[in-house]
Amino acid sequence: MPATIPREPVRASVSISGRCLSYLDFGGPGPVLFALHGHFGEARTFARLARRLAPDWRVVALDQRGHGYSDQPSDFSRNGYVEDAAAVLRHLGLGPVVVLGHSMGGVNAYQLAFRHPRLIRAMVIEDIGADVDGDLSFCLAWPHRAPTRSALLEALGASAAHLADAVREYGDGWGLAFRPDAMAASQRELNGSHWLAWLGSRCPALLVRGSRSSVLRAEHARAMADRRPGTRLVELPAGHTVHETDPEGFAAAVRTFLRGLVPPPRPARQPDIPLPPATPAG
Repeated sequence: MPATIPREPVRASVSISGRCLSYLDFGGPGPVLFALHGHFGEARTFARLARRLAPDWRVVALDQRGHGYSDQPSDFSRNGYVEDAAAVLRHLGLGPVVVLGHSMGGVNAYQLAFRHPRLIRAMVIEDIGADVDGDLSFCLAWPHRAPTRSALLEALGASAAHLADAVREYGDGWGLAFRPDAMAASQRELNGSHWLAWLGSRCPALLVRGSRSSVLRAEHARAMADRRPGTRLVELPAGHTVHETDPEGFAAAVRTFLRGLVPPPRPARQPDIPLPPATPAG
């Protein structure tokens, strides 16, 4: 019988150094695509991509620290983000995988490939550069709580269209799944040069740029592709969130790239690490 794919992804969590890291497993028999969202996002942003890649690829998407259903950390350094991802992969025995990252998650993805090459066999980087200089202080004006969902969305203004997955109902009203001050702090940690990590890995890479993006300039994307062997650059008619603005084009570009990869090697035996088993997350 052909393998079946769950109608809804399975949400579970692992405990890393006493913190909960939640993830969605979209299921399926194929090799794993490990997905990392950007600031303000969470694992569910990759639901449409998972459906388009199934059943050939099994998407496992992480709610990164301070986002979604994962716990709030004490810091938002690259080391913290990257070691979270590596620990989850090792705990679940998933490596080597293809890692996909959008924006901040893209930097985390190529940093992960650089620091833990045995866990990553290829990467897809969505609309983020090797030099990063952003400012998320605008989000500090967003309300902490609102009496209703509609009131919260109205207060978020034009940003509401990009934050639907992050809206939550709490005991004291409606709010977001992250702390805006934490997002601003995380962006400050992200800013800087990441060329060493970008050029330091050897796995195949797909760099996707939105042609209307104000985050990744065309000339910078071309320099990233030209300077790193094994990197393919694709531009799509979209803004910064290519996977949302042009979901069909994005999925097609990712699928084409994945089809060109050699079959995954037999998983190497990973050393045991002292982590408890995954548990369902609420």
